[in-house]
Amino acid sequence: MLLGCIGDDFTGSSDLANTLAKQGMYTVLYSGIPNKPAATDVEAGIVALKSRSLPVEEAIRQSLDALNWLKAQGCKQFFFKYCSTFDSTQQGNIGPVTDALIDALGADRVVVCPAFPGTGRSVYQGHLFVNDVLLNESGMENHPLTPMTDPDIRRWLAQQSRYEIGHVPTQKVFAGSEAIRAGLDEQHAQGKRLIVVDAISDEDLIKIGQAVADLPLLTGGSGVAIGLPDNFRRNGGISQSKTSWNGSSGRCVALSGSCSKATRAQVELHSQTHPTWQIDLEEIMNGTLHAEKVTQWLLDQPGIPLVYSSADPEKVEAGQKNYGREASAHALENFFVEIARLVTASGVERLIVAGGETSGAVVEGLALDTMAIGPEIDPGVPAMWVNPHLVIALKSGNFGARDFFVKAARVMQAEEL
Repeated sequence: MLLGCIGDDFTGSSDLANTLAKQGMYTVLYSGIPNKPAATDVEAGIVALKSRSLPVEEAIRQSLDALNWLKAQGCKQFFFKYCSTFDSTQQGNIGPVTDALIDALGADRVVVCPAFPGTGRSVYQGHLFVNDVLLNESGMENHPLTPMTDPDIRRWLAQQSRYEIGHVPTQKVFAGSEAIRAGLDEQHAQGKRLIVVDAISDEDLIKIGQAVADLPLLTGGSGVAIGLPDNFRRNGGISQSKTSWNGSSGRCVALSGSCSKATRAQVELHSQTHPTWQIDLEEIMNGTLHAEKVTQWLLDQPGIPLVYSSADPEKVEAGQKNYGREASAHALENFFVEIARLVTASGVERLIVAGGETSGAVVEGLALDTMAIGPEIDPGVPAMWVNPHLVIALKSGNFGARDFFVKAARVMQAEEL
């Protein structure tokens, strides 16, 4: 294994796996920390954790355990993957986990770059944009677990990390990889260890990838990984064989626990042509709605039936006030997990899950330990092969075109990569 990656949620990890696989690395996604060595032909391994919303100390512990497993596989470089919208409160764990990885690897200059231009995320002058608006005006300010109220990544990260925060601005990035490398060196000389690097295009990300070829650790969204495979390819580390893929023509259902604007728009469009059922949090909390009933409904429907809890921010906030943020999230996740167990046990072979926390809960609940990366559905979202009876797609809330659910079902059915 050449590149060892740690993802703080499952959709983000599958997003990263998609990026690396598209660039020619044989990539395998592991659900949690494996209890056995990786296969010898794996070039990039991604340990997907569900640590984004965990208490800081637990997130650090899990991340260091993942790092130790990846080091044991012989990895030459390590990547800490977090969301391209930098999902983390001021007391969150992106900074503390990065600090712990820095200490463990002795890294003295570490890139911070959540940019992913393919999905509209860019970093300019240290500020994170979603398409043409600042992060805190994009809807992320209403996220139920990690509301983002400041688009300045330097300022946000400074509240979390023990280390000084630096910056390599757009002008240096435009000048190429040598200028970026020099900028990182300059920031290091000034005592900065975590260094935010601007990026507004894939070309910028490729330059950043070239600049960090010799660094032990980098962090960011999946976009910044686009330039890493070529570093290994130049050294003869990557094979040229293509990954095989076999999809499934079996039944398909979709589950959505995301409240993002993008997912709500996807749900709205899907409901015009396919059966949908909106889950009511109150019915779950008071025990009047059971997973068995919803599962039977899904199995009785034609097309691509969708069960969703996605709602506007005001409704989500009202539910959290009544039952508590943690209790509400936990109840919904458990409900979706039980549905996923029941439908897959009943013969559903294509499972689409929207929402990072929901996806993580479903993967853990189904005990899916290893997933091979298949074709891309939309930027950042691959189809993944679990076993001959299950193909899965995990979608971050903000990702995907409006017709994502239909598109996902079609791509998951494809027989060749």
